[in-house]
Amino acid sequence: MHDRIAVLRADRRVSRKELADAVGVHPQTIGYLERGEYSPSLALALRIARFFDLPVEAVFSLDPLPSLSQELRRTP
Repeated sequence: MHDRIAVLRADRRVSRKELADAVGVHPQTIGYLERGEYSPSLALALRIARFFDLPVEAVFSLDPLPSLSQELRRTP
């Protein structure tokens, strides 16, 4: 499982603790997710996507995610 949690947190200036509190998990869980050591449940993935106001597939993927700058260059 691949994700953009760290990038999204940095962009929005949100700490691991703030995100964890908002989605109902321990801050360590956010760290595990960001390092790829843990795959979220569907419910957790949806809560994280909702927190960032993004579709879940913009945050999580089974395949490596391209950088956001690459995606922006592809958008017409």
